[in-house]
Parts: sequence; C-alpha cells; structure tokens
Amino acid sequence: MKELIDLSNLPQHIAVIMDGNGRWAKRQGAARVFGHRNAIKAVREATEGCAELGIKHLTLYTFSTENWGRPKFEIDALMQLLVHTIRAEIPTLTENNVRLTTIGDTTSLPRACRAELEEAIQLTEGNTGLNLILALSYSGKWDIVEATKKLAQQVKNGTLTPDQIDEDLFNQALATEGIANVDLMIRTGGDHRISNFMLWQLAYAELYVINDVFWPDFRKPHLWEAILTYQGRERRFGKISEQLVK
Repeated sequence: MKELIDLSNLPQHIAVIMDGNGRWAKRQGAARVFGHRNAIKAVREATEGCAELGIKHLTLYTFSTENWGRPKFEIDALMQLLVHTIRAEIPTLTENNVRLTTIGDTTSLPRACRAELEEAIQLTEGNTGLNLILALSYSGKWDIVEATKKLAQQVKNGTLTPDQIDEDLFNQALATEGIANVDLMIRTGGDHRISNFMLWQLAYAELYVINDVFWPDFRKPHLWEAILTYQGRERRFGKISEQLVK
C-alpha cells in the first residue's frame, strides 16, 4: 500500500486524535490504563511512518485540557507513563531524525513530566526530519483564548492596533506559530467529532475517521490508507472545481 502513495502530494501536517484506549482495554477485560500502556506502539508506528514518507509535522492529541477532569488515579498513571515513554523513546526519535516539540499549557504538568519533556526537546532539537508535536494540556479553545490575550496585550501596550489584526497575525499568535495548518486529521475509535482539537488549524483539514480501529491497534498500513484517501480528495478551499489549477 505504501508504494501507491504519491510522494509529490503529501500532507505537510497530519494531526491525530488517538481515541479508543479505554474501550480497547475494556474489550480485554482490563482497566483503562492498560489501554494507554498498549498505545505506545501505535505512537511509534505513526511517528516512524510519517518520518519514512517525509511528512513535515505530526501532532498527537496526547492530553486535553478536559482530560484533567478524569479520575485522579488515571491522570497519575498517564503522567507516569508519559515520563517513562519519553525517556525510552529518545534514542528512537534520534535514529529517525525526529524532533520533539509540544503545544499546550505545559506549566500545568507535574514537574517530572516537564523535566523529561524539556530534556527530550533539547536532545532532539538538532534533528531535521519530522517535527513530532505533542499536544499536552491543550485544547483548541485554550489556544484561541491565549492568542487573543497576546494580541490584546499588544494593543494595550500600543504596539498593535485592532485594525492590524488579520488571519496571518492571529496565526502567529497561536501555539502552532510557524507550523503549517493541518492538512489531514486522523481519528481512531469511530467518533465523528474533533473534540476541541486545533479548532483554528483544522479549518480546511481533510478528516479521516477509522471506525473499526481503536488507537492501540493503529499501525502503518492505517496511516498509508489515510494518506491515500487524502490524495484522492479534491481540496477546494471554498472555490469550485473549475477554479483549481490542474
């Protein structure tokens, strides 16, 4: 399937809602945390698959602002898992020339998580391949509110006037400053919603929902299929077919 992909028509930025860990674990008769632990291979497969193709950016919806409302024992387990996973994956990231970055309110994360993240970001910052973005304590609404605050502060300081604010300026104020907007969003688990994820950046993304696969079972062939579907779609960005340059 990989050989069918047109390398001249790749999405620059793929975003993934990694859904279904809890339901996957329930099918195994296990606790939700068991699903999170078994999702690490899926993360590795998605990352390596994007790196192999030359995708520029991969954003994984790792932990939303709403996830803080989950039971404390699940949050604690998730944070511990995050620390151990980042530590273990640094050699693999480097081997695949992957640079790790984050978006979100990372100041709200436990100190150990922040320390591991900062170390991994520093150790991989020289890598020039895929930019792997972990959305941590992130939501689309949070991102838009924070961007609005930044611009409002500039107006208050007298360095910006309201009339100067346009889409480009707002893009620059978002957490994804300097990163292309999302071309393809993949969601596992079958739910057809974007769950407060990158609301601005997803404005013209192609959506691909995998109905019969939970995230722990996601593998490279699922990625290939999503990209092939993306390449078969006509992206009009509000125009009509006849206006597109062939």
